[in-house]
Amino acid sequence: MDAEDLLQNSFVDVFTKLHSFQFRSSIGAWIKRIVVNNCINFLKKKRLYFEEIDERIANVSEEESNDSPLSVEAINKAIFQLPDGYRVVFSLYLIEGYDHQEISEILDISVATSKSQYSRAKKKVRALLLSEGSASGV
Repeated sequence: MDAEDLLQNSFVDVFTKLHSFQFRSSIGAWIKRIVVNNCINFLKKKRLYFEEIDERIANVSEEESNDSPLSVEAINKAIFQLPDGYRVVFSLYLIEGYDHQEISEILDISVATSKSQYSRAKKKVRALLLSEGSASGV
């Protein structure tokens, strides 16, 4: 229900702010930026935490996840320990499949910033997972 409300509010924002579109990027990137910003603001207000990264990962059987040194829970925990900027770029690039050009347009940042934020996020997740693995004896 929250997702439906966010989508509806985002489209209301798109239509009420259509006059402010300046044609610096594609209309699709502008709309994505509005939707992403609305979602980020909603998450900041609610501080929601997701249980699963993706439905595809949810299909992994418990036996397979127990044999693996990295569990979905550990990866989620590491991702949610990232600072907001790192987490958004990391999620958009790795999970949602956007490229750095699209991310730069959506978040109104440079391509270089998107790449550096992703690189730093990846290093931080790796370090968090390694520290989690050493703490659990893996």
